[in-house]
Amino acid sequence: MKQEAQLPLQTLSRIRPGQDASLARELPDPRRRRQRAAGWALSALIVAMLIGCWQAAIWIWGLESWILPTPRQVVEAFGQADTRSLILDNIGPTVTEALTGFLLCLVLGSALAVAMFISRILRDALYPLLIASQAIPTIAIGAVLVAAMGFGPGPKVVVVVLYSFFAVTVNVYDSLQSLDPELPALLRTLGASPWQVLRTARIPAALPGFFTGAKLAVAYSVSGAIYGEWVGATGGLGYALQMARNQFAESTVLAIVLVMAAIGLIAFGVVALLERLIVPWRRHGNER
Repeated sequence: MKQEAQLPLQTLSRIRPGQDASLARELPDPRRRRQRAAGWALSALIVAMLIGCWQAAIWIWGLESWILPTPRQVVEAFGQADTRSLILDNIGPTVTEALTGFLLCLVLGSALAVAMFISRILRDALYPLLIASQAIPTIAIGAVLVAAMGFGPGPKVVVVVLYSFFAVTVNVYDSLQSLDPELPALLRTLGASPWQVLRTARIPAALPGFFTGAKLAVAYSVSGAIYGEWVGATGGLGYALQMARNQFAESTVLAIVLVMAAIGLIAFGVVALLERLIVPWRRHGNER
């Protein structure tokens, strides 16, 4: 009887929640590739249009470069030794703070989501507090933390965690809630242990929400680190931004902003790639 019960369990363990077993045999859709290429082309067109509007605004209103530099001046700023030195000397602290805070927010957010899923009392107690925490201005929190903890990386990491963990918590919790309760019950009737139920049902069900929250959190992490540095720091891109702003070097300011955007895009791309590798059934489902 035990062997007969284990066979369906082994079969079910290969299927993830929300996954169609036939998707594993599907070939890439050429139409999907064309749609992706069209999307990239549209993005490039939108960027070109924005740059054109930027340049047109300077011509129409006759803006000076210390108010709004031209796109060409921003590009040329990257070739200036002072700008390159300012960016390279300060990019390390920002990346370190954002990455540390991001990893901590993944742990904290996932733990809170699991706790809320397990205990209704904790859910009713924590959910209002989580929502209220997002209504507090991040800059205000940063000012208090800098006053209490000094100008080191600690306050920036805390700001990143406070700014980012909510996305992970809510998405993981919603994913756990969306799991059909009959699936764990079915696995238990087939002789599955609590660990097997966790491994074959609950963790796969939470992974899509985890990566959705992680993609949001990794973008928020860069912004959170910049906010913390803006309030008070001795290094980092937020600090560099203030230095350039105080010198009315607007082309350098916009160059630093572009570097910030590039960091966010790269970080998002890394998390998205991990999602494609770890949660392949979700990618197949999105390509249908």
